[in-house]
Amino acid sequence: MNELITENKPLQTIINSSLSIELKDIATKVFNNERVSFSEAVLLYQKAELGYLGILANHIRFKKNKNYVYFNHNFHVEPTNVCVYSCSFCSYSRLIKNREQGWELSVNDILNIIKKYDEQAVTEVHITGGVVPKQDLFFYKELFEKIKQHRPNLHIKALTPVEFHYIFKKAKVTYEEGLQILHQAGLGSLPGGGAEIFDKEIRDQIAGGKCTSEEWLSIHKIWHNMGLQSNATMLYGHIETFEHRVDHMDKLRKLQDETKGFNAFIPLKFRNKDNQMAHVPEVSVIEDLRNYAIARIYLDNFNHIKAYWAMIGRKTAQLSLNFGADDLDGTIDDTTKIYSMAGSEEQNPKLTTQQLVDLIKAVGKNPVERDTLYNIVKEY
Repeated sequence: MNELITENKPLQTIINSSLSIELKDIATKVFNNERVSFSEAVLLYQKAELGYLGILANHIRFKKNKNYVYFNHNFHVEPTNVCVYSCSFCSYSRLIKNREQGWELSVNDILNIIKKYDEQAVTEVHITGGVVPKQDLFFYKELFEKIKQHRPNLHIKALTPVEFHYIFKKAKVTYEEGLQILHQAGLGSLPGGGAEIFDKEIRDQIAGGKCTSEEWLSIHKIWHNMGLQSNATMLYGHIETFEHRVDHMDKLRKLQDETKGFNAFIPLKFRNKDNQMAHVPEVSVIEDLRNYAIARIYLDNFNHIKAYWAMIGRKTAQLSLNFGADDLDGTIDDTTKIYSMAGSEEQNPKLTTQQLVDLIKAVGKNPVERDTLYNIVKEY
């Protein structure tokens, strides 16, 4: 242990500081490649300052990904913002009784959007939105098949367990059967949305009625057991406690120990514009960065922490690269409204390749274009 301290200047700085014994012990564990416990993660949320967390998170980020920061060429399609659910945090959806205020795209409508990118070097289409009865299992099966017929090499990252649970139940198929049908139709990976927060009491308050935490985890486990990959998210900064955040990440860490099927963890900041939780204040940028760092420290079996710039804003996303994040998502091309409608700084989320490269280089990192599954396309 003394050799570790002597050879590592950041750790030596922490050990020689006036920090508490508990924080020094956690730092030693991190630099010694030992797993941080549930109670230690809660302590980090309660007592750790941003600079300390940055040292630990950056150590892990560099160990896993060197100085690389990843992005891809992608665009979103949101088939509908009409939804059978009424989540308190959502500024995006419109209830079926108010469907005239929203949109509901047909398979051909979506194909026409996709064809607009025929001459562009995009590698991924991200498809997710509301939940409506007519956009059922057979709707998505047809859609995925037609996308693959039109552009076989375009990776389809689509739908969340919220949508899967609803459409599979409606079709009277099991999770396994439904996922096999959609995978055979062309579904390549799962984006990880709909996780919100796993604690039952909080989940029932903010997202009652849709799939449970157990169902969310079960669907991802089945997908992983098919030999396929997904991401995972967490909605933070609303009515949850620090313990709820750690509980959420702990469930993900345990599943990842078992399946190793998650690529990236994506913290999603609660935004309070035009929703039922508008009275709940948003957390600060400092708390955003602390949350990225603690996620990087606790989720030691996740290769990537993604700062979704369309949600957090490009400036905070850039800052996050010094607090454990190593991925910025993609170019997006102003094709998502989910966070702009909730009050994100990015009201028209679109970045060119050069803008992303410049943003990454400005903080001393090496930009890498990847595909959806983190195969390297190009280093800049």
